[in-house]
Amino acid sequence: MNLDELVMSSSIVICTGSGGVGKTTTAAVLAMEAARRGRRAVVVTIDPAKRLADALGLSDIGNEPKPVEGPWDGTLSAVMLDTKRTFDDLVSTYSSDPDQAARILDNRFYRNISGALSGTQEYMAMEKLYSLHESHDFDVVVVDTPPTRHALDFLDAPRRLTHFLDHRLYRTLMAPTRGVMKAVNVAAHAFVHTVSKVIGAEVFDDALAFFQAFQGMEEGFRQRAGKVLELLSDPATSFVLVAAPRRDTVEEAQFFADRLAEAGLPVQALIVNRMHPHFTDEPPEGLRARARGFAGTDLGDLLTNLGDFALVSAREEAHLAGLAESIEPAPVVRVPFLPTDVHDLESLERLGTHLFTHA
Repeated sequence: MNLDELVMSSSIVICTGSGGVGKTTTAAVLAMEAARRGRRAVVVTIDPAKRLADALGLSDIGNEPKPVEGPWDGTLSAVMLDTKRTFDDLVSTYSSDPDQAARILDNRFYRNISGALSGTQEYMAMEKLYSLHESHDFDVVVVDTPPTRHALDFLDAPRRLTHFLDHRLYRTLMAPTRGVMKAVNVAAHAFVHTVSKVIGAEVFDDALAFFQAFQGMEEGFRQRAGKVLELLSDPATSFVLVAAPRRDTVEEAQFFADRLAEAGLPVQALIVNRMHPHFTDEPPEGLRARARGFAGTDLGDLLTNLGDFALVSAREEAHLAGLAESIEPAPVVRVPFLPTDVHDLESLERLGTHLFTHA
């Protein structure tokens, strides 16, 4: 499958890779191309740096899809994840009634953890992806993930949530609503006393009140996480790996490709940005030898420059060789250095000419 087919056949495209390799702009170009070809596309970023808004020429992107005007036959929208608002929406969805939702949303413990708890952002990113997909407002959802190691958290978040809901600690925290800690239990009272001294009795009371209010919602969260996991392995979900031809970013990309393979989620395409130009097939040593024969002349300088470019290009291809082989038959798309930075719709379209056959 090439990129032209990918943007037309996928319902979800997840772009991942190291930081600083052009992942955000690549995600935007994939969504733009889908819109140009008549699809209803939305691009989602969970990167708080707001590079996506700048590239699309928007003053701001929020937690709800914002239309992007442009020369496309379909539609293009953009979203930047607001972790807390997404969590709030999920609480409202799975609360048994408005009173339960209000008790949770007004709880100080919940307000503190809903945007800062480790793993919350990653899980809410999956929730946003799922909700956009299930809304049926879009034909394709393109997701721009955080740098690679955090993107693994992004993919593991649904499974970690289900493990937490089944964990003994969670069940202990839920115990007050089930009568366990209401009994005369010396160990339980000692536990409460110790924790209260460490974090403060007020904070501990807020936490217990949160878990009491949360009771009964576990199954909804568990089912939702299971559906997200199913969506990730759906044949219509494509993973696009974005890299630069440096050794460190290629190693990161290889790490992620291996993890995806272990999970049975193949990489559908590798996009390598900022490749040095390849002007000739002549080996660098031959070019440098010829340059020495014309030392001090313009031709000698030209051959020297060609030799330098050929050497850098050969090193880049050597870095990529193992990664490209490991993801076969997925295509490898090489994008050269562009004359200007990618910062607006026009420069995004220029990037698209290197990604798509008919861009």
